[in-house]
Amino acid sequence: MDDSRRLPTGAGAGAALRKLPPPALCGFLLLLALLFTVSYAVGAGAGPVAPGMHDPGTVSDGDDGEGDGTTHGGGGGHGG
Repeated sequence: MDDSRRLPTGAGAGAALRKLPPPALCGFLLLLALLFTVSYAVGAGAGPVAPGMHDPGTVSDGDDGEGDGTTHGGGGGHGG
């Protein structure tokens, strides 16, 4: 009875191959990473989405209507 429970001699290599993800999943993840990379590059090349937007910590040129020409941290929300 113990002989019927043993694996055939060639089954060790097949068991190792079954642990790999399917090629379609690998291809999909690669395509997804490529699309994110391309979309990031296009977005970085397009620039900000609205006039007057800039990175935090940069000094504005005073055209944003703030008056003193310095950046102000925090969001634009109003407390209540």
